[in-house]
Amino acid sequence: MFTGIVEAIGEIVALSTEEGNLHLTLRCPFTSELQIDQSVAHNGVCLTVVDIKGADYTVTAIEETLKKSNLGQVKMGDLINLERAMKLGDRLDGHMVQGHVDQTGECTKISQSNGSWIFTFRYHPDFHNITVEKGSITVNGVSLTVVDSAQGSFSVAIIPYTFEHTNFKSFKIGSIVNLEFDVIGKYVKRITEGYF
Repeated sequence: MFTGIVEAIGEIVALSTEEGNLHLTLRCPFTSELQIDQSVAHNGVCLTVVDIKGADYTVTAIEETLKKSNLGQVKMGDLINLERAMKLGDRLDGHMVQGHVDQTGECTKISQSNGSWIFTFRYHPDFHNITVEKGSITVNGVSLTVVDSAQGSFSVAIIPYTFEHTNFKSFKIGSIVNLEFDVIGKYVKRITEGYF
């Protein structure tokens, strides 16, 4: 379980494939604190640490993960939002994030607004995921509040701190991002689908 509060940005320093799996090696400020078998969210995708060598660590994304996330498109030097699993008893500053990406979305608009940025994303509505205004959404592992919501699209406001300390600063029109929709909203939608 995660909170969607990004701890650090990691850099991809090596990539290798093995059958349908992708091994990603990253360098980040907290590598020395990691342990084998520990869970870390990578752009919102929960992956297990399988190897540690000096300042670098390796995780493996399986074919299913690569299909549902943007990790299959990463390349050397890319910056990845990182968060270690939350500890029981810690403050929950974001929202309950599972690290299970529902689908990808595409950045369709970026605008500045009085010291912040508004990012708009579109996603394929056939997966039946929803957003609601003032509800929670996770974009590349970042817990955010939805500003505007429509079927198949939403926007979020990004403050300067979040812009500088996440990979939002590298987004362009057309950037593909990982989306995890609010888990409570998903359960409510599933339960009520037969009634409406």
